[in-house]
Amino acid sequence: MNRHLIDSRLPLIQDADLAGKVVLVRVDHNVVKKGVIHDPYRIDATLGTLYNIVERGGRPILMTHVGRPKDKKTGTIKVDAGTSVQPIVEYLERKLYTTFAIPEFPVDGDQGIRQIDTSINWHIRDLNEHRIGGIYLPNTRWFSGEAAKGDARERLARQLAGLADVFVNDAFGSWQPDASTFDVAEHLPSYAGFLMQKELINLRHVLDPEKPFVAVVAGAKYDTKIGPLQEIYKKVDHLILGGVIYNAFLCAKYGITVGGVSETDVKAARELVAQDKEAGKIVELPFLVESDTIEGRVEGKYRTVSASDFAPGQERGYFLDIAPESFDTPQVAQAIAGAKTIFVNAVMGLTPHFYEGSQKLDATIDANTGAQKFYGGGDTLQEFKNLSPGLYLAAMDSAQYYFFTGGGTVLKAIEEGSPYGLDPVKALMENKERFKG
Repeated sequence: MNRHLIDSRLPLIQDADLAGKVVLVRVDHNVVKKGVIHDPYRIDATLGTLYNIVERGGRPILMTHVGRPKDKKTGTIKVDAGTSVQPIVEYLERKLYTTFAIPEFPVDGDQGIRQIDTSINWHIRDLNEHRIGGIYLPNTRWFSGEAAKGDARERLARQLAGLADVFVNDAFGSWQPDASTFDVAEHLPSYAGFLMQKELINLRHVLDPEKPFVAVVAGAKYDTKIGPLQEIYKKVDHLILGGVIYNAFLCAKYGITVGGVSETDVKAARELVAQDKEAGKIVELPFLVESDTIEGRVEGKYRTVSASDFAPGQERGYFLDIAPESFDTPQVAQAIAGAKTIFVNAVMGLTPHFYEGSQKLDATIDANTGAQKFYGGGDTLQEFKNLSPGLYLAAMDSAQYYFFTGGGTVLKAIEEGSPYGLDPVKALMENKERFKG
């Protein structure tokens, strides 16, 4: 690891004393949907840190969040198999040829798990005596204190810290300041794991890219991407949009109405349209797939349309994909082919029914053999793997590609101009000052 490429204020796992220590490790293994792992990439990306801990005499206790078991409206927490860490543990046991224990704690009605009780001490004893290879705590979002405020949150942070001697944060994808990513670092000597370091190093190439720089950004809501988009726009030579973000842009530019695009999103997009009249950085994808319904790919109810036919006041159906021929047009093909750095945080269509746009995007990017290519995590990687499995596997072994484990974290870092302002990273740096000497 090129530690000289990392801010010297960040404490690194290489410098931790792990021999004979219980090590609490926050990972981002949020790869389970309805009890099934669809892509273990984010688990595999943390194995180097886990190997290192064990090799140096540490005994690991892992924790991650899975899904969104908390209802935002009611505040109730649903504890069930769909958001359990059990599939992750089964995968790790097969991968590492060891055994993990998952402690069971009382569930308090609709409030999830209120505390870590003393029953975990039996597991910690087995861990220290090498009868098990590790402990994997239940989904951190099952704990009522994880994202709470006040005493419940502080109590969980102290209970988590009480389990271990050292804390390692390897959860780059979890930038929110929760008890398990942020508060726990107040109470233990804390360090950045190897994945965290690797992500920070590669972020430098996106924050200070080799030019020409092309970014491809999509999303289901325009307003959630305004901050990152503004910052990306400043850095790029060319910007390609997809999803509802692009649909909102088209509405704002051409004065049309598109199904599923809110007036709020269109209003927000008008600023980008005005900005781009001056700079001309947005590369339009001229051919779109319009559908009369969002219920699926219904024969006779979808068609390819051209932006050249748009006129103010038109009411269009749902734009559910970018037609593949868009990427063959000279302006799009040349922008991608001429790039030295490409950043992708985008799924072009409403999958699984409309996928040709994403498939063509990935193939067009791959044809540029001179660029460094950076893909954001989550849905972007999942769709890449689903739609182009051969290309995905080849890219995993290519030095020209890097797959971030957290696309949202990358966008947040871009918005702030640095990853070192992210709360969990900042907590580690503050911890170094607190525990030095």
